[in-house]
Amino acid sequence: MRTRVKICGITRLEDAQVAVEAGADAIGFVFYAPSPRAIDVAQAAAIVRALPPFVETVGLFVNPDASFVRNVMDNAGLSLLQFHGDEAPAFCEQFARRWMKAVRVQTRADIESAYDTYSQASGLLVDAYDPQRFGGTGQTFDWSLIPDERPKPLILAGGLNSANVAGAVEAVRPWAVDVSGGVEREKGIKDPSRIIEFIREVNRVG
Repeated sequence: MRTRVKICGITRLEDAQVAVEAGADAIGFVFYAPSPRAIDVAQAAAIVRALPPFVETVGLFVNPDASFVRNVMDNAGLSLLQFHGDEAPAFCEQFARRWMKAVRVQTRADIESAYDTYSQASGLLVDAYDPQRFGGTGQTFDWSLIPDERPKPLILAGGLNSANVAGAVEAVRPWAVDVSGGVEREKGIKDPSRIIEFIREVNRVG
């Protein structure tokens, strides 16, 4: 099974185009104002309109108001929602749109319980734990905590880059990998060569 790739934290059309041309399956936009990779709805919509067919467009939210999510959905053309905060299952489910839930991992039980709690999600994204931040830490975590039993697709995130992603794919065999900081030259600005090398490494083993 081929491992899919999501390039997250896109803020510029040229970065999205490089990612797609290199073979990315999904492009992620951060709709969370405190993030250095945050984007507004109009900017995201312009990028989405320029993408070719069959590229997933993902909106990342952290404890948002439902009205904000609906506004982004109506105007940005998202195909998938990603909830990265403390959202309850009922909140995530209300938008009648496919969604996935991020889990900041400290123990194996965090993942196992999330699979039960968020059983209606399209997939579960596992990320490094940081008490101060909802993702974007640039840190890996202990991949041995990830269970073999996965009721839904598992997306691996957290500190991935071209130097470690091949090992991550071989160790975890995730449905997809998600990268942001690991392919940047500065926060919010991607590095084309790092994107290309990251996807090449995933494809080499996954």
